[in-house]
Amino acid sequence: MQVLQQLPAFRHPDLLVGGETSDDAGVYRLDNERALVLTVDVLTPIADDPYVFGQIAAANSLSDVYAMGGTPLAALCILGYPVGEVSNDTVRKVLAGVWDKVREAGAVVAGGHTTKDVELKCGLAVTGLVHPDRVVTNAGARPGDALVLTKPLGIGIITTALRANLAPARAIEQANRVMCELNRAGATAMTDVGVSSATDITGFGLLGHAWEMASGSGVAIEIRADQVPVIPEAFDLARQDLFPGGSVKNHEFIKTKTDFAPSVPEELQMLLCDAQTSGGLLISLSADRAAGFCGRLHEVGVAQAAAIGRVLPGPARIRVVR
Repeated sequence: MQVLQQLPAFRHPDLLVGGETSDDAGVYRLDNERALVLTVDVLTPIADDPYVFGQIAAANSLSDVYAMGGTPLAALCILGYPVGEVSNDTVRKVLAGVWDKVREAGAVVAGGHTTKDVELKCGLAVTGLVHPDRVVTNAGARPGDALVLTKPLGIGIITTALRANLAPARAIEQANRVMCELNRAGATAMTDVGVSSATDITGFGLLGHAWEMASGSGVAIEIRADQVPVIPEAFDLARQDLFPGGSVKNHEFIKTKTDFAPSVPEELQMLLCDAQTSGGLLISLSADRAAGFCGRLHEVGVAQAAAIGRVLPGPARIRVVR
């Protein structure tokens, strides 16, 4: 990110969203009715089952389009692996997971690129479509808005425990289910209702992405830690301090931008910073719509969606209470 900040920004009247606010995807206007949503993401294995890994890699990449209020159209698959060390059957299962998840999203795989690598990697470059006047960015949150999160946290610590053979089977099952779940239903409800801002929760954790929303929007954000959904088994793993390095770095970064109430213990602070893969959407919308919006999400299967905080007047700052 520091390197990118040293490069000149691209300026064009049809580039509606670029990299200035660290948004989830770029948006390029084609005409008055259509704009392209463009994104790319690549993962190393986050699950032991190669088919599940392929599904997660696809869902994670598709999520960026949903976060912008768009509909995925087509994807290019990016695959890297050490030839001779990963079997053809493993590669086939990874790609089968990608193909099935892209089909579930109503999109197509239009091609891709394979390369030799030192470890298995998979992801998608996704193109989506959105109306230029209905683009949702991470820079539109308004004071008085409520904040809704659509998926539980805890994925980072569970997948780290998996690598150390310390994750309970129930935790692995829950994490895989969350990561494989498309954000399509949440995005559809979001665009139907009309929201101020949104972002998906991935490697920077909830508080990191909330900070991007706060700084991009020029607002302060308050998170109620006890209202944030968390995969239950993640609490036990947090007490064992099994957080991945990315979560630790997230916590170090966000501490200078966040006021934590004394009642928020460090393990809960860390869970709020936990690096997620294919996490949920953080959505800012008018407070009077929040309860109805959560109810609608529950009706369409987004079972753990919850109102977790509010947007306050700036300057940009995060406050975590309990």
